[in-house]
Amino acid sequence: MTAVLDANAVEGHLPGTAGYRRVVVALFAAGVATFALVYSTQAILPELAAQFGVSTAESTLSVSLTTLGLGVALLVAGPLSDVAGRTRLIHLSLTASAVVAVACALAPGWPALMVLRLLQGVTLAGLPAVATAYLREELHPSTHARAAGLYVGGTALGGMAGRLLTGGVAQAAGWRWALAAAAVLGLLCALTVRLLLPDSRRFVAAPPGVRALLRGSLRALSDRGLLALYGIGGCSMGALVAVFNALGFRLAGAPFDLGVGAAGLVFLVYPVGSVSSVVFGRLADARGRRSVTPLACLLAVAGALVTLSSSLPVVVAGLALFTAGFFAVHGVASGWVPARAYAGGVSTGQAASLYLFTYYLGSSVFGSLAGRAWTDAGWPGVVALAVLLLAATGALTLLLRRTPALGEGHSRRRGER
Repeated sequence: MTAVLDANAVEGHLPGTAGYRRVVVALFAAGVATFALVYSTQAILPELAAQFGVSTAESTLSVSLTTLGLGVALLVAGPLSDVAGRTRLIHLSLTASAVVAVACALAPGWPALMVLRLLQGVTLAGLPAVATAYLREELHPSTHARAAGLYVGGTALGGMAGRLLTGGVAQAAGWRWALAAAAVLGLLCALTVRLLLPDSRRFVAAPPGVRALLRGSLRALSDRGLLALYGIGGCSMGALVAVFNALGFRLAGAPFDLGVGAAGLVFLVYPVGSVSSVVFGRLADARGRRSVTPLACLLAVAGALVTLSSSLPVVVAGLALFTAGFFAVHGVASGWVPARAYAGGVSTGQAASLYLFTYYLGSSVFGSLAGRAWTDAGWPGVVALAVLLLAATGALTLLLRRTPALGEGHSRRRGER
């Protein structure tokens, strides 16, 4: 019995064990909290624009500033987790983010709300910076891709829950109560993670110091496969946020004329993303990441084009395809980064942070550009922006197909392929 327990500690938690279930449920809840809080204002952008007298492009800053703060903070949070540990940073991040969310609901005006939303991004950085690195360290290698898919599924559900919650509450009681409801959800998820997430058993602290940090960062930026994965994160996330930032404005106008609450129901397509991230994660474990990522990208492009229809059911179907494709791409790519980094002797925390930095940078830049595209060219302009970004994503996935896997034997067989 002792030998079995020691082997599990070395290899990581296996599916069917209590430890595996606790890890997966805790990080699923953490993913829900992260995306619910990051995008808590997205469904109520028209409401915020009307309440504060700001333009469409200005209202998108309530999302873009949060993702900008998140992206920049990731550059610190990832390396910090390599030294200080994973679980401590996760708990601190979720608790602080829930507190800032409460402050957002009490903001006295637009400038204060923007400052708090920027701070929200900074406090949230601790969870995404370490989640995939924690999974790689604590779970059995045979489960890495599917576990990353489950975590990304949690982020998809969080994105839906946050948008549905704030959209419905805003229509009934106003934007302050909407953001307060998101804060309560964040607090509940933080408590769940505190109770369930096991402490790290296989974490090995990296040497502290600026020189070690710079050396690790240079190594994480020297591999063309990792660089391609960083680009995939930024372009695909930019496409997603561009579409959903402008979606509320499109549904509020002709021919749909939906209210904030009704428009928010469109985010019910997000569970499709949860399913697709898990399905493609399993496919990646079985067939290899290089084989399934281009297919996920094509699915997202097809969905974006379908949304050009003026029929609401067809638009919703297109959004479902688009969301499924995006979360499949992100689920596979986010799990691929630490796998490739580990196989190449690169810090998994720093590699994951750089991936998420470009991921949220893409969200900030292209999410704001979506407001300009909507103003200048309407929905076709937004779709053109999204398809252009997905085309770049597809080109990078094809580049990865020609990029050799790192490592020999064990590393290659266990998923860096």
